[in-house]
Amino acid sequence: MEKRTKYTLLLSFAFMFNACHTPMEKLTVEVYETSAMGNKLQKLTQFPMEGAAAAIHLLPDETYQTITGFGGSFTEASAYLLNQLSPENRDKILEAYFGESGANYSLTRTHMNSCDFSLSNYSYAPVEGDKELAHFSIDEDRDDLIPMIKAAMAKSKDGFKILTSPWTAPPWMKDNKDWRGGKLLPEYYDTWALFFSKYLDAYQAEGIDIWGFTVENEPLGNNNNWESMHFTPQEMTDFVKDHLGPRLEADGHNVKILGYDQNRGEELKDWVNVMFQDDASAHYFDGTAIHWYASTYDWFPESLQFAHNAAPDKYLIQSEACVDAEVPKWQDDAWYWSKEATDWGWDWAPEHEKHLHPKYVPVYRYARDIIGCLNNWVDGWIDWNMVLDRQGGPNWFKNWCVAPVIVDHEADEVYFTPLYYTMAHFSKYIRPGAKRIGLELSDESLMATAVQNTDGSIIVVLLNQGTAAKNLTLSLDEKTADLTISAQAIQTVLIEKPTQMQK
Repeated sequence: MEKRTKYTLLLSFAFMFNACHTPMEKLTVEVYETSAMGNKLQKLTQFPMEGAAAAIHLLPDETYQTITGFGGSFTEASAYLLNQLSPENRDKILEAYFGESGANYSLTRTHMNSCDFSLSNYSYAPVEGDKELAHFSIDEDRDDLIPMIKAAMAKSKDGFKILTSPWTAPPWMKDNKDWRGGKLLPEYYDTWALFFSKYLDAYQAEGIDIWGFTVENEPLGNNNNWESMHFTPQEMTDFVKDHLGPRLEADGHNVKILGYDQNRGEELKDWVNVMFQDDASAHYFDGTAIHWYASTYDWFPESLQFAHNAAPDKYLIQSEACVDAEVPKWQDDAWYWSKEATDWGWDWAPEHEKHLHPKYVPVYRYARDIIGCLNNWVDGWIDWNMVLDRQGGPNWFKNWCVAPVIVDHEADEVYFTPLYYTMAHFSKYIRPGAKRIGLELSDESLMATAVQNTDGSIIVVLLNQGTAAKNLTLSLDEKTADLTISAQAIQTVLIEKPTQMQK
């Protein structure tokens, strides 16, 4: 029997013994639950305890990564849809995402130039051969994208970080002269680095500070879908080391640079080995960005551990995730709790990878992935589009996907799917600067993670994927709380603790 399994069994027996012989001081908690039976961040106050209880023991002296944040992405598609809604519904969505009464997002992403969730292909440098970028302009973003970001900033009391990703350089800088596929021509490496700098200047002029860049969205690329551009690990590392990093540094931009920005799995190991191969290459990389599309259920803990160990003092941020290859279900909460969704790999994955892409429960995919990522050193987790329409767009390539908030802009109606509440269980309560802490959990059918915020409060997020409710005994510093989590439910447990973070 493994050491941890022995420990958790002994822990359970100890709780049973103490319950009968030595009553422990009660732990004061607040509990919020979202469940298949209809709770939506519902505050719970009654916990009927019948039968055995699983044991959760919190270990605040055992600390791990510092949390950067949680949130979603500003896309032209989302911003355009917001502008089609009534002012009341637009404000309702922005408050739900960025207000203190809502999910209070703290880490976001947007695109530099167009992406598939744009209304069309566009670049801020449309003039061919303009190596000095004299005609650079972000005018394409002024109608929708910039107003959405500014409105979110006005809603957010604490503010939020913005991570920006290019899908491609303008076609005239590439070897195939196309929006899709191809590589950046070496003679334009300096121009493309200048492009990043000019983007920062232009957005700063609008009052929008960009916290970081990923060098390229999905550098493994595609050749016939949406905007893309290919890099090998060495090509990206050389571009950052010799061009992008020095350019941004010379122009006085204090901005983070994250490498890779594609799926977790074996490729991740190959990339971090090159990005952090020596001091010179690691100097300009502030961390690694990852996506979840390699599997509907596996968060690849071994790869995440490898990436952390390769650069333990760097960021490891999940920069994109969504229910892809699905048209959203409208006003149908049950679907998001049922095992019906399929992803791109259901149809398109090679045969030897089909097992990674079974049908899945959308709520579980989100909650499992976030908990699994947090428990394996990921410090930030960003959802994809914040708002989509009933078709799963607009998307110029018709690459339909699901977002936590779906709108019918013609009828001026808004649907907050269960995915919205799933995200809020993390983003609303786990704040930037929190540290993940250790925990012991005696029931392997449950998933859990815990952090301590900078104000000393401790947050525990639990997932019960089973069809029966579960009793829990939560312990911290010789105090306990008896809880119950419903069947098919996510819970966030808030423990007020005035002591400061352990160093």
